[in-house]
Amino acid sequence: MQCPNCGAQVAPNARFCTTCGTPMASAQPPVQVAAPPAMPDAAPAQASGASYSSQPGQRIDLPEPVVVQTGEGYTGIDYQVMGTTLQAVIIQLEPGQTIYSESGGMSWMSGNISYNTNSGGGLGGMFKRAISGESLFIIDYTCSGGRGLVAFASEFPGKIVPLHLGPGQEVIAQKDAFMCAEKSVQISIQFRRKLGAGFFGGEGFILQKLTGPGVAFVELDGEIVEYTLEPGQLMKVDTGHVAMFEPTVQFDIEMIKGFKNILFGGEGLFLATLRGPGRVWLQTMPAIKLAKRLIQYLPSSPSSNNSGGINLGNLGSLLGGE
Repeated sequence: MQCPNCGAQVAPNARFCTTCGTPMASAQPPVQVAAPPAMPDAAPAQASGASYSSQPGQRIDLPEPVVVQTGEGYTGIDYQVMGTTLQAVIIQLEPGQTIYSESGGMSWMSGNISYNTNSGGGLGGMFKRAISGESLFIIDYTCSGGRGLVAFASEFPGKIVPLHLGPGQEVIAQKDAFMCAEKSVQISIQFRRKLGAGFFGGEGFILQKLTGPGVAFVELDGEIVEYTLEPGQLMKVDTGHVAMFEPTVQFDIEMIKGFKNILFGGEGLFLATLRGPGRVWLQTMPAIKLAKRLIQYLPSSPSSNNSGGINLGNLGSLLGGE
């Protein structure tokens, strides 16, 4: 370092020039510029169907729904059950193969699928479906050329269950459980023997019986819990939670005992009784119970606004607001 006054050489850390005494400016260390923080590593790619990205001008590819079950039917149809909460079943048909459902059940189909509306058992079948609140007609979907598909989507959060039935094998399900089936499967309406208890018991009065051979698809509400009842073993269930049971199980409806239980128990007047032997399938979220829970939030009279929609106060209560 050199003195600015006399030009003499000065030690690098000297405060004054040793020749003329001129004060020396202290050396400033070079400014260290902090490096910017490193960007975090990119997250690992998600499994197929779990991630989605879209760039301007590029092809839009939405994630595929999860396939939870695949299988083949009695007549050779192939199917996939897709989705988690609101599921759909997509059925692949070869030329000449047929699947049927009640009217209004189909969600989408390919152009080579033809459909035919029929009575599904004549006037007797139509009469039974009419008094049970079911569709009057049955729709047959047949592949007319090449490989085709028909899809049926669930109407309520729950599970679509494929039932692979052997010749003569039967399953009894709740009303409205049936979605579609191969033509080899027979569907019939089953009424309770005790009409009085059946009428007062609500949804337990009308049941559907599916008879094999073939695969039938049923729609059940919420999650499904299975029990195997031993001979004589009894289980009492709220009627809305009975999803399906084997025909060896004795199903009936009994009135709740006790005046206080009826008035303050909150369980209604009747319970379903399931007596073994056989398997039973119970559902955790019956549609009828959810409907009763939501109806209290609907307006009792038309709204004063022009839209006629749900009152905002009730909507706020529904969403947990004040």
